[in-house]
Amino acid sequence: MAKNTLFETKQKEKKIQPYGSWKSPINATILTESILRFGDLTLDDQYVYWSEASPEKEGRFVVMRWNGEKRETVTPSPFNVRSSVHEYGGAAFTAHHQTLYFCNHQDQAFYSLSKKGDITLLAQEKQIRYANPLLDPKRNQIYLIKEDHLNPEDVKNSLVCIDAKEKKKEKIIHQGHDFYSSLALSHDGLKLAFLSWNHPQMPWDGTTLWMGSLDTEGFLKDLDSIAGGPNESIFQPRFARDDTLYFISDQTGFWNLYEYKDKKITPCLPLEGDLGIPQWILGQSRYDFILTQRDLKIPCIYTVKGIDDLGLIDLKKRTLCSFDLPYTSYQNLHVFKNTLFFQASSPNEMPTLFSYDLKKNRIQKIRSSKLLSIDSAYLSKPQSLTFLTEQKKEAFAFFTPPKNKQFKGPPDESPPLIVKSHGGPTGHANSSLNLETQFFTSRGFAVLDVNYGGSSGYGRQYRERIKNNWGVVDVLDCIHGANDLIRQGLVDPKKVVMKGRSAGGYTTLCALAFHTTFKLGVCYYGVSDLEALAKKTHKFESHYLESLIGPYPKEKKKYQERSPLHHIQTLSAPLLLLQGADDPIVPPSQSEMIYLGLKSHQSPIAYLLFENEAHGFRNAKTIIKALHAELYFYSRFFKIPLKDPIAPIPIDFDPFLK
Repeated sequence: MAKNTLFETKQKEKKIQPYGSWKSPINATILTESILRFGDLTLDDQYVYWSEASPEKEGRFVVMRWNGEKRETVTPSPFNVRSSVHEYGGAAFTAHHQTLYFCNHQDQAFYSLSKKGDITLLAQEKQIRYANPLLDPKRNQIYLIKEDHLNPEDVKNSLVCIDAKEKKKEKIIHQGHDFYSSLALSHDGLKLAFLSWNHPQMPWDGTTLWMGSLDTEGFLKDLDSIAGGPNESIFQPRFARDDTLYFISDQTGFWNLYEYKDKKITPCLPLEGDLGIPQWILGQSRYDFILTQRDLKIPCIYTVKGIDDLGLIDLKKRTLCSFDLPYTSYQNLHVFKNTLFFQASSPNEMPTLFSYDLKKNRIQKIRSSKLLSIDSAYLSKPQSLTFLTEQKKEAFAFFTPPKNKQFKGPPDESPPLIVKSHGGPTGHANSSLNLETQFFTSRGFAVLDVNYGGSSGYGRQYRERIKNNWGVVDVLDCIHGANDLIRQGLVDPKKVVMKGRSAGGYTTLCALAFHTTFKLGVCYYGVSDLEALAKKTHKFESHYLESLIGPYPKEKKKYQERSPLHHIQTLSAPLLLLQGADDPIVPPSQSEMIYLGLKSHQSPIAYLLFENEAHGFRNAKTIIKALHAELYFYSRFFKIPLKDPIAPIPIDFDPFLK
């Protein structure tokens, strides 16, 4: 019996209650109260800086810093340190000698904040966005990615240079490519490296690594293409202290580390794992350098079959050793002298910022996204699952069974199953503690997070399974994953839910439109009409469908065949739609069309539109209402008696309405 916990109970014998009806201390409010979302992380000479946001503050990102003892807020209200380049942003700030340089979300202008607290506007133009600031102390300038939205039909990206002290006319140092990322400056200030790519490639399909010399004013000259191309994805170029350039490439089928020196590219260590990740957001760091008296060593994050590990590459011995820490997901690795800084999480711990002193072999928490006081007896641990899918290929998932120390299900029943399809679709689910998942498992639901073909973290070949097969491979993998659990008797085949966000929402709609495995569907801001998305979406993903479906309008028939909107009559289950009114990526029309179509066929449908929400809900009230809507929806159609006092949601053509 756990003691001194917030939800201690004296009940020793578990009560038998229907699955899904268990009373749980993990309520919807816990998902938003005092919970932080971490953004970027960077180092200065005395501090580690990071950005964080909370639903309680409507998702506003503030920059924090820590010097080993004291933690303090750097940016004042109402500044929201967040970039919108590529819509997904990232790399919104940097710091040097305790001066912060940052992008502000509201006006997308670029500012500096001095050690004394003075704020200076450095760059601002109408309909212009900035990201990836890189300070050049030698020239007292800042290199930036610039995204020009003056013509929404022809958004232009370029690299620019601005003054670091006052607002002056910016200088364009490179243009002509559709996208730029990953600016890196050599320590002597003489060279600049960066990545670019062009439509129809996405950055995980193919990017090019460039390196050029900088003149006295910061203009590029003698620019060379180092590596990459349409079929090779380069990730995170970075200069070591001796100004040797390192980068990650997937030329062998996995994102591995390479060294570029004396115009030669040398692999650092062959590994059947991924050091790189898809560049959905800018500024992600997966490796850094430790310079010892004898040689250079490289701490790195690497992913093998969807599980992250933190390791150390010994370049001299060509070996990789794990640090053997209890975490399964890592982000934003940086090094200062002999100390590592990173974000990590595990099945037992939510995302936390750590410092790890290698000399003292001491790990220290800097900041936790949430301090949990929930008895661990309510928390269910995800189990890694491998199953066979189409053509007897392997697919992967994380299965989280029901768990509650007070209750168990009837012996002759199995729990309802929520199958989750992640976004991207080039993303991946991990095994870290997820309070939304625990909200359901602690009530008696089982949850299956499927890393379907197309997911990252399993190598390029697995990522490319979804090419030309979006809406097919992902759906079938989710079905096979559910059927695998059904065959084992672990879940109730009559109570299987399909749920997804964004691209996962499209997978959900396809699963319901083209198959009958799932008895309910929950779609967060998902795609219903591929043609509409091909004709109108933001620049970053405007050609993404060419690899996922095929070129448009040449493959117009396939776009219609794969669009759930054109198959309303076969959509096999009641559906809950949740949508942000200000979503620039998947606009509300995508949800509205499927809603109106299902209404016209008198199919059970619920639609909740949330004002002031975009692609991914940030407001606490929205998150709580959406989660309550899900639980009510499940209870209504699976006839589960709820212990929670949850307000009903309007359901058109509710079959149980008297």
